[in-house]
Parts: sequence; structure tokens; C-alpha cells
Amino acid sequence: MAQNAVAFIGLGAMGAPMARNVLRGDVALTVYNRSRSRAESLMAAGAVVADSAATAVTPGGVVVTMLANDAALEAVTVGSDGFIDRLGSGGLHISMSTVSPETSRRLAREHAKRGSLYVAAPVFGRPEAAALQKLWICQSGPAEAKARAKPILDAIGQGIHDFGEDPGAANVVKLSGNFLILSAVEALAEALALSETNGIDRHVLAEFLGQTIFSCPIYQNYSRILAGQTYEPAGFKLELGMKDVRLVRDVAESATTPMPLADLLHARLLTSLAKGRGNMDWTAIALLSAEDAGIGA
Repeated sequence: MAQNAVAFIGLGAMGAPMARNVLRGDVALTVYNRSRSRAESLMAAGAVVADSAATAVTPGGVVVTMLANDAALEAVTVGSDGFIDRLGSGGLHISMSTVSPETSRRLAREHAKRGSLYVAAPVFGRPEAAALQKLWICQSGPAEAKARAKPILDAIGQGIHDFGEDPGAANVVKLSGNFLILSAVEALAEALALSETNGIDRHVLAEFLGQTIFSCPIYQNYSRILAGQTYEPAGFKLELGMKDVRLVRDVAESATTPMPLADLLHARLLTSLAKGRGNMDWTAIALLSAEDAGIGA
């Protein structure tokens, strides 16, 4: 079993700093990204660049994926040039993408057929947190998979929280957390619009809330973004936020769980996409509250 052979697939705004942190460990890291230039930026740090997802992995080794959506994850795993057969018996797939719990369960079954393991390990944190190894990691899957994944996850995040053996459980937790974050963004946006229309500086209100009754990282970090209206460059693209809210609503519907706030957030994101804001940060839904209040951007 190739214990120290690790492949990292997906080197976007989150994946690249995560891969750099993995490189600091005692591993031989091979990287792959659809846009090769992103992968080549890690060569100086010691990574080997592969030409495909399949050739990135070592039989019996470990592969970490950090991709934009379910389709991308399934393509590199079980697609025509996917790595699942090459990974084979004794291999481990650590999936850190925000995807549907059903996708994780399906991929876990496919790995089991080939004698490999799958652990879901989505993260909370923006790119700056990824660079500083400050991500919070949710995980679920077999105990053997989690034990083997631990050194890699320790190199990426500041804490690992376990949610059992169901490979989809960590994804439910991740979607729940993202739903709460975006709900906080919408509430903050409305409050800041209210303050501004009543002559209160949005920065003053954001600082007050973050230091007193909402003294927590989400309100502190996002209130600063909203107060400064710094929606570009995107730490997390609005179009990806829409993907996550769609997943939340799908999971809720399959479990017969009404989520009226999720419906509102879906509408806000859809309107933002219609206005051409898909590549802006997902906090740009706040522009709608300002526009609705007649105060502009």
C-alpha cells in the first residue's frame, strides 16, 4: 500500500492552498487540475504535475479531491478518464468538495466494489483560512478511512469533527452550515440597508454587532465584507453559492423538510445571477437589499 503517495485533484481558490499545506508533510504529492497552469504553480514547491486525473494517482495510494460540483467530482472519479480503477484495492479517496450526500454515498459504493475506501471531508473556511491551515473539517465514512486520512487532514485544517460512518453525513452538515452562513449574509445585508437609510454608517453598525451581540467569526468576517462592499475578487463565487442552495433544497425535499429561508435565498441568488453577478462573491446578494432600499451599491 502506497501510504505516502498522495494525489491532489482540483486546484482552485481553495484547493491550491490546501495542496500547498499537504506538501509540507512527508508525502510525494502529484497534482492535477483541468487548467494545467494552476498545477504548474505548485511545481516549485515540490509537486509533480500529472496530465490526467487517472495518471495522478498511485495504485493503493491516497487521492484528495477539491472540486466545484458533483459533476466534476464524478467525472474525475468514475468518468472515462477517472482514477477509481487505477486507485484500486487499498486506495483511499478523501473527497473535500461540497456535494450532494447521495453523490458521496454512490461514490463510496463504487470504491467498495474495487476494494478502496472513501471518506467525505468537506471544509468550512474561505481561501485565506485555507492558506493558514485554519479550515474546519467535517468527516464521515469508515473508521479505517478516517484513521488513514487524519495526517493529511491535520495538515489542511485546524480541527476535524466526525459525523459517523454514513459517507453522506458530512455533506449534510456542510450544506447545513453553508445555508446558515448565507442566511446570516442576507440578514446582515438587510440590517445594513436599514441602518444606511436611517443615517447610520454601515461600518459603524458592522463593527458594533461584531464586537457585541454577534461576536462570532461568521458575523465578524462577513459584516466587514458587507460593510466594505468588497464583492470582487470572489472568495466564493455566487454561482457556487447557488449550487449549494440548490443542493440544500434537494436534500430538504427528499427528506420532506420545509426550509422557507432556503427558498428565499434561492430567489436572491437567482436574481443576482440574472443581473450578471455569478462571478462575484456570494455576499453580493447584499446588493439587492441596497437596491431594494433605493440606496444603490
